[in-house]
Amino acid sequence: MRGMHFQAAPYEEAKVVRCTRGSIFDAIIDLRRNSPTFKKHFAVTLSADNGKMLYVPEGFAHGFQTLENDTEVFYQMSEFYVQGHSRGVRWNDPAFGIEWPADDRTILERDQSYPDFSD
Repeated sequence: MRGMHFQAAPYEEAKVVRCTRGSIFDAIIDLRRNSPTFKKHFAVTLSADNGKMLYVPEGFAHGFQTLENDTEVFYQMSEFYVQGHSRGVRWNDPAFGIEWPADDRTILERDQSYPDFSD
């Protein structure tokens, strides 16, 4: 599982995500404080079979859980990675209400250790 990541200003990034092999449960969270959808999420299954892609706007956190072994995910990003501007929110924070697929997960400690989100 890849936790809910984003880059802080001034290096916010937009992404296009596609699953080129296997399948993933992909989720995004709106973290733009002045947005009418602030703290709301959207989730979709992307797979090599369905060919769907997900656009992730600037100001959104993004994460996914693989649903099959040997899954491959392809990203296109509008910004380069900038060390020191990488941020995240906890994948299972109740503030966002994401219902992840029930499954055994392998998650980096960093992605498990983000604190509760606060406005």
